[in-house]
Amino acid sequence: MQAIFDISYDVIYVSDGNGITLRVSSACEKLWGHKESELVGKSVNDLERLGLFKPSVTRLVLEKKEKVSMIQTTKTGRRLMVVGTPIKDEQGRIVRVVNASRDITEVSKLQLELDELRSMTEGYKKELMELRQKDEEQTNIIYRSVKMREVVGIAQKVAQVDATVLLTGESGVGKDVLASFIHKWGPRSKKPFVTFNCASIPEKLLEAELFGSEEDISGDGDSGKRIGLFEMAHEGTLYLDEICSLPPTLQTKLLKVLEDMEVVRIGSTTRLKVDVRIIASTNRNLEEEIASGAFRSDLYYRLNVIPIAIPPLRERKEDILALSLHFIHRLTEKYGLNKKFSSSIMEKFQHYHWPGNVRELRNTIENVLLTTNHPVITAQDLPKHMAEPSGTPAKIQVNDIVPLKEAAETVESELLEMALQKYGSTTKMAEVLGVNQSTISRKLQAMNRRKADSG
Repeated sequence: MQAIFDISYDVIYVSDGNGITLRVSSACEKLWGHKESELVGKSVNDLERLGLFKPSVTRLVLEKKEKVSMIQTTKTGRRLMVVGTPIKDEQGRIVRVVNASRDITEVSKLQLELDELRSMTEGYKKELMELRQKDEEQTNIIYRSVKMREVVGIAQKVAQVDATVLLTGESGVGKDVLASFIHKWGPRSKKPFVTFNCASIPEKLLEAELFGSEEDISGDGDSGKRIGLFEMAHEGTLYLDEICSLPPTLQTKLLKVLEDMEVVRIGSTTRLKVDVRIIASTNRNLEEEIASGAFRSDLYYRLNVIPIAIPPLRERKEDILALSLHFIHRLTEKYGLNKKFSSSIMEKFQHYHWPGNVRELRNTIENVLLTTNHPVITAQDLPKHMAEPSGTPAKIQVNDIVPLKEAAETVESELLEMALQKYGSTTKMAEVLGVNQSTISRKLQAMNRRKADSG
């Protein structure tokens, strides 16, 4: 009997008919933090009051006079599955109570983690559904121009196959809209469409966001367990916006994932198979980024299977009126407004150069709708930089006819000199002039060479 008590993984606890401890197996020290000698002779009621275990299964057996099984917590923070069995004499009186306790702490933790993961998954599903409903208006792309007709035609064709698509174009041209369009026209349309801006979160959290994590990444003591975007997009589409912002170390890992279609969460060694269609986008010239060493050429070729370039709004002015009417209808309906736009403001829209593209057009319409108090909105209600009189002198004056190449070089040199004098930083110059820093550096070198040659 003693040998059985000593080798038992479970705790065997024997009390008399009054709840006085008679015998306890040696596992009690691990589970309750007390040796057998410290428990024998003690009443289970006293031990329960001291918080050694809660509740006392022996007490419940004596009270109910029948077998009892339940979960018990200990002072050491463990959870036990306890089965208490009464031993009765010939008269039916309880003379012994024998408890068998099994440690289920780890099982409980696993169950808790499983419940958390289920809750997290449900939360992600709900979020995806909300995003899908929010983007429903993007199913149809608004356009009238020949250039956009060609873009949409290509998008409809590639939507039917699983080839990777790389969308390029200036900020605000609608790359996200076209990505959603491709997803919804394809066979994965009923599956998740997960979007992620690669420049939206700190670098140290990017890997966990993309590929998942089994450990604390943020350093706030949280378990850190999370499902990566590749897992969330399984059987659907993952749209990676501003792919050029991805750090070099993650470019390498992304390339590996795209080739193998397997992800490994941070802190894990388990390879998880994923089935995901990739659409990436950038507003930079990736070939220039490769030349400067900021972007991997092998990742570029892996992404650039089907390139689609979206032209800026100033190059497809036929779309301005159609987009304006679409946004006016949507926004007046959204805010419950009864306002109209005059022909004068539409004319301004048509001749404005829209550096912020479709996004700027939508934001401008929303701004004037919400800030004007009269029912008919005119050109005078536009922001100051747009409402200048039509007679305002042009920013570039042409006084004579010269070869186009000479004219382009002259305008470019004057712009570069003016920007350099005003800002003194190639980074700021690139931002203001709407090009990459590497482009500014190259053009400044070319300008200086021309000056040296002419001097």
